[in-house]
Amino acid sequence: MIHGCNVPDVDWNLRTCGRHGHVTYAPTEEAFRVRLHTATPLGDAWRCLRCGTYVLGRPKSSGPAEDAPIVLRGRELRDAVVLRLLALERFAKGALVLLAAYGVFRFRARQDAVQRAFNEDLPLIRPLAEKLHYNLERSSIVHTLRTVIEANSRTLLWVALGLILYGSLQILEGTGLWLLKRWGEYFAVVATSLFIPIEIYELTERVTWIRVGALIINIAAVVYIVVAKRLFGVRGGRAAHDAERHETSLLEVEVAAEQAAVPSRLRTAHPAPTISRYPGSP
Repeated sequence: MIHGCNVPDVDWNLRTCGRHGHVTYAPTEEAFRVRLHTATPLGDAWRCLRCGTYVLGRPKSSGPAEDAPIVLRGRELRDAVVLRLLALERFAKGALVLLAAYGVFRFRARQDAVQRAFNEDLPLIRPLAEKLHYNLERSSIVHTLRTVIEANSRTLLWVALGLILYGSLQILEGTGLWLLKRWGEYFAVVATSLFIPIEIYELTERVTWIRVGALIINIAAVVYIVVAKRLFGVRGGRAAHDAERHETSLLEVEVAAEQAAVPSRLRTAHPAPTISRYPGSP
């Protein structure tokens, strides 16, 4: 073990630019343009709005400062990575649930044949189970299979419809998280919280590593999203969240610096343009 070695923090800005490329923008306002541009012996270079690195060549786009692309940086970028990982988990779960619903529909159409096969094949494996000291009559797997097979057609229909609804909600939740929509964050917190009591009840019946892991992941996801995204008024709510995003925007930092550099009397006579990206934000 090496002592005294400091592990550097992950620079999410550089990491993302390395994967997706830099984001350069040339504001039409000269005051802001000069802050993002520099001349080099190799030609013009423009500052990346995400990582701050000067990039040789023409900017990817240009226009008024207020029309500059919204680029996630720093903590917002890290939160976006976490939310999209959660979205992938929701997509996978939703796909599996919808696949299970399809299986129930297929089974419902062939229920009689499956039931006959189950009743005929179960006695054949009983001698092998006895040699392995496995009690088929007390097996939870066999009990579950028998319950499903003996269920009536109407019950199976409701089960399939319930699975379709649950799977669709998982896909919708994943979509909201992947697109980084605020409604998706609220939806994820509410939907996940509703199932936590059910997961706790299942643990009172039987404790398994899968159930424990799922419960821990869901609780951690709810706490993380509520705290990090300031939902339900936590840590200042929406206003504080929007203000934080303003502070991490590189172009908006340059706008604020330019406004601070102008004497107050000139600023009153000729106010510098401001950038407003979030409805209702100050």
